[in-house]
Amino acid sequence: MTRVGAQRLGFTYGKVPVLADVDVALEPGAVTTLSGPSGSGKSTLLYLLALLLRPASGDVVWDGRPVGRAADGERARLRASLSGFVFQDAMLDPSRTVLDNVLEPALYAGLDRRAAGRRARDLLDELGVGHRADHRPGEVSGGQAQRVALCRALVTDPPVLFCDEPTGNLDRDATEVVWAALGACADRGATVVVATHDLDLVARAGARVVLA
Repeated sequence: MTRVGAQRLGFTYGKVPVLADVDVALEPGAVTTLSGPSGSGKSTLLYLLALLLRPASGDVVWDGRPVGRAADGERARLRASLSGFVFQDAMLDPSRTVLDNVLEPALYAGLDRRAAGRRARDLLDELGVGHRADHRPGEVSGGQAQRVALCRALVTDPPVLFCDEPTGNLDRDATEVVWAALGACADRGATVVVATHDLDLVARAGARVVLA
């Protein structure tokens, strides 16, 4: 289990403050939503917690260790070894098949290719996109691409999962499938953090961080 938090965290775009003095503590075993009006900084907070942005002030803490200002290489190592990330626009490699996109983090982490392939196909089937495994991202819908991106984030069974609007392109049925997968990840003890504008999902989350 990996605990993620922030202490007096601040961030600016240029000279425009986006976040100031944010304190959060995210517990394993729950889906925590980050919500708030447009421009409140929920995606920025997610990126900071995931070590994809460096804070202007304060720090990000993983398992009691300040890491938000660590060297780029150390932050990259932590991301690769401990977390998965679902980007809002999927960010799939258009030159590779859906299956190869999902496999990429597992192979980067040094997992056995055959076992990783079984895990990847199981996830694709679970998320309802197994029939697209041999297609390229340009041949699937936006909603399917988003589910593929979730499979990619889950393939290493990471202890921390960050998701930026993972249901934004999905219909209600697909949203339920994705939400169930996130809940199952939390049930296994992972720290699951979801930036979302969907108030129904916020109401169903195990924990909530609401930005003004």
